[in-house]
Amino acid sequence: MEYTAAGASMCNPDMEFDRNVPRICGVCGDKATGFHFNAMTCEGCKGFFRRSMKRKAHFTCPFNGDCRITKDNRRHCQSCRLKRCIDIGMMKEFILTDEEVQRKRDMIMKRKEEEALKESMKPKMSEEQQKVINMLLEAHRKTFDTTYSDFNQFRPPVREKENPFRRITRSSSVNTQNYSSDSEAFNSSPEPSEYSFPSSLFGTYSSENSPFSNGSSELSMLPHVADLVSYSIQKVVGFAKMIPGFQDLIAEDQIALLKSSVIEVIMLRSNQSFNLEDMSWTCGSEEFKYKVDDVTQAGHNMELLEPLVKFQIGLKKLCLHEEEHVLLMAICILSPDRPGVQDKELVEAIQDRLSLVLQTYIMCKHPSPGSRLLYPKMIQKLADLRSLNEEHSKQYRNLSFLPENSMKLTPLVQETFGNEIS
Repeated sequence: MEYTAAGASMCNPDMEFDRNVPRICGVCGDKATGFHFNAMTCEGCKGFFRRSMKRKAHFTCPFNGDCRITKDNRRHCQSCRLKRCIDIGMMKEFILTDEEVQRKRDMIMKRKEEEALKESMKPKMSEEQQKVINMLLEAHRKTFDTTYSDFNQFRPPVREKENPFRRITRSSSVNTQNYSSDSEAFNSSPEPSEYSFPSSLFGTYSSENSPFSNGSSELSMLPHVADLVSYSIQKVVGFAKMIPGFQDLIAEDQIALLKSSVIEVIMLRSNQSFNLEDMSWTCGSEEFKYKVDDVTQAGHNMELLEPLVKFQIGLKKLCLHEEEHVLLMAICILSPDRPGVQDKELVEAIQDRLSLVLQTYIMCKHPSPGSRLLYPKMIQKLADLRSLNEEHSKQYRNLSFLPENSMKLTPLVQETFGNEIS
C-alpha cells in the first residue's frame, strides 16, 4: 500500500527483475516480496523502514558503523540497517500518510465490492440447465459419427461422369427393408450407432441445370441420396427421443414434430461437414464429398440449393459451440406451430425451457464479440429453415411423381416426406 503509482514510475529500470530469478531483499538477504519504497525488500525491512521514517528515529551503531546486515542479525543494529535501506534506494517520499493509507484501503474495498456485485449480477448456468446441455451433447454424439464410416453401407454414389459398372463388385443393397415405413421409425429408437448425416441433398454454386430442367430422369445419384437420407432420418429420431421432455409428449405429437422438422434438422446437422473453402459437404473421403452437381443428379435444383448453401455459409460463420448447435436442433424439433401438433402448450413449454438454456449459455459461455446478437441470429436461422423446408417439399413432390424415381426411394423417405400432415 505504501508503494504509490508515482513511485512506480520513478523506479530505476535497473531494478526490473526476471520473475524466474529468486528475489532477495537488498537489505538483509531474506526472501523479498517485491518493490517497497523504491527497492526490492522483504516484509520485515519494509516495515522497519516505514516505522523509522514515520517516527523520524535516530539510531546509533554500538559498533564501528559498518555492520553486515543479515536475516539473522538485522535486529541487532538498527542504525546500520537503516543506512543499508537508504543505500539500496529506499525513499521516505514513497511512504503514505495514515490518511492516504485509509483512502487506498477504502478504494480497494470499494473496487472489490463493485466486482463482487458485478459478478453476482452475471447470469449463471444452473445445475439443471447444465444437465440438459449434457444430455443433448450425449444424444448428438451417439447419433453423429464424424468418421462417416457408415456411408459405405449405402448404395454407392454414381456420378454422371462415372462408369456405373466400375462398382459392380460393391454391394448395392443397403438393406432398404431396414428403413421401415409407416410410423415404426418414429416409435422405436434406432440403435445409437454413431452416424452422421452430411446433407447429401445439398451442394454449391457450381451447378448449372438440374436433370429435371432438361427433361432427364437419369438420376444416377438418387439411390445413394435416398439411402443416406433414410439413415439420417433414423439418427434424427434417435436424437429427438433423447431431448429432455420429448418423450413426455403423446406419440401423435412426437410423430407430427418429427415429420415436420426432420429435413430442417438434417440441414442443421449437415453444417458440421460443410466446408467453406470449396462449398462442399465433405464426409470423409472424396467419394463422399458432395457438391451441387451431385445433388442435381439426385433430382434437386437451384431453387433449393442456392438458398441452402447461403444458409450453410451463414450458419458456419456464426461459429457456434457444440452446445449451441445441439440446443438449436432441439429447439427446431420442439416447435409448437408444426402442423398436426395437439398439445401445443406442452410443446411450447419444453421449447421455452430449451430457449432459456440457450440464452443463458450464450451469456455465460460465449465470449464477445461472437455473442453479440447471437441468439436472434440463431432464431433467424430457424425461420430460414422453414422456407427451405417448403422448397424441399415442393421438389420432393416433383421428384417422387415419376414411378421410375419413386422406386429408387426407400420406404422411410416415402413415409416421411410423402404423406403430408394437414
